[in-house]
Amino acid sequence: MKHLSIIILGLLTFNSTAQNDSTFIKSIYNEALSNGKSHEDLRSLCKDVGARLTGSAEAAMAVEWGKNKLEGYGFDKVYLQEIKVPHWERGTKEAGWIKNNNGELIKVHLLALGGSIGTNGLLEAEVIEFKRLDALKAAKKKKVQGKIVFINQPMDEQQINTFRAYGGCYPMRGNGAVEAGRLGAVAVVIRSLGIPIDEHPHTGGMNYNDSIEKIPAAALSTIDAEKLSEVLENGKARFVLEMDCRSYPVVTSYNVIGELSGSEKQNEIITFGGHLDSWDTGEGAHDDGAGIVHSMEALRILKELKYKPKHTLRVVFFMNEENGNMGGKTYAKIVKEKGEKQIAALESDRGGFAPRGFGCDGTQEQVEFLKSLVHHFKPYELSTFEKGYGGVDIRPLKDEYEGIPLFGFIPDSQRYFDFHHSPNDVFENVNKRELELGCAAMASFLYLIDQKL
Repeated sequence: MKHLSIIILGLLTFNSTAQNDSTFIKSIYNEALSNGKSHEDLRSLCKDVGARLTGSAEAAMAVEWGKNKLEGYGFDKVYLQEIKVPHWERGTKEAGWIKNNNGELIKVHLLALGGSIGTNGLLEAEVIEFKRLDALKAAKKKKVQGKIVFINQPMDEQQINTFRAYGGCYPMRGNGAVEAGRLGAVAVVIRSLGIPIDEHPHTGGMNYNDSIEKIPAAALSTIDAEKLSEVLENGKARFVLEMDCRSYPVVTSYNVIGELSGSEKQNEIITFGGHLDSWDTGEGAHDDGAGIVHSMEALRILKELKYKPKHTLRVVFFMNEENGNMGGKTYAKIVKEKGEKQIAALESDRGGFAPRGFGCDGTQEQVEFLKSLVHHFKPYELSTFEKGYGGVDIRPLKDEYEGIPLFGFIPDSQRYFDFHHSPNDVFENVNKRELELGCAAMASFLYLIDQKL
């Protein structure tokens, strides 16, 4: 009889806890959808500050904006963390033309890749096409030397998860200038990493190798990549390019940090956030303004509902994810040197679309823990709880804290690469309700891991 009483008490406790979780999560969603601040906060970041390329005046204003917002929401601590960041500028607007074998000019839409050198005036040369980066790597130097390399590798539209398609093409952008420069090319232009066929070029970071001569690197819009390929099918062509971009010495910037102090385990930290910087071509709305407001709004909701976290919940607006990740690297180094106990981290950096779930970069046991949370989210149509990637900004924590679980917010991916790194990444292309649902998912996930880790 005594054992039966213990079993009944355990079941009652379990049911009570489950009911409390369900009720609280419902209150989170109600607050996000009826009283949410995320959409207006995103509008302010995009319109009042603008695009926030590391080292720019807008990036400096974004730091002020972030600190003011966190202070305005009354979190327990708000402060800046100094970091050193690279400073690259696009300069005057890029220009480019295809010149076919009849001498006719076709103007194209293009953007310099982040970190590229300029052309030092007009640069003109014969253009040679490669369908994949691997084909360029296998080419003979005499075929490439003195020419402009065009890498026309499309994202795989058959991939349902578009981030996998992006991953398949990223080396073309990251390493195209190195491989083309190794063979004596004078410049490289790539097909933009985007699925739609449109006139919006997509920029993004690229690499150089100090042992190989640096050459200018740019991205063509997908519609212009199609045009150039068609011209080359009918004979030889030349490409004319001008870019005025350049790099400057490193500058001082800041991560922006806010906290709700833990009530039981104040010295154990759950870090979460997104990156405050963006490329300079749109407004950085999906990448990563959405992640910034997801994270800030999640903490605001928990505070508004008078939730007292067990662990310290720390939101971080990381600076410089796009072209150096110095915010993430510096943060991880500083918290380790301070002797902090970081127990988990969460990042939102995949846009402001409807939430689908969370991924875990961790052990099998940590992945199983993540999967155990799925039933809490079924009423809200989240079902993807699987092994995956945390995020660029929180990844350095893995180097400092062996075994730390890194979680990544997963929204629907189908439209993300319509906007990513392009002039089209503006506030108007973020849906208010989808953004609010993402904030509620983030707040609910933080609540659950705070309760159950």
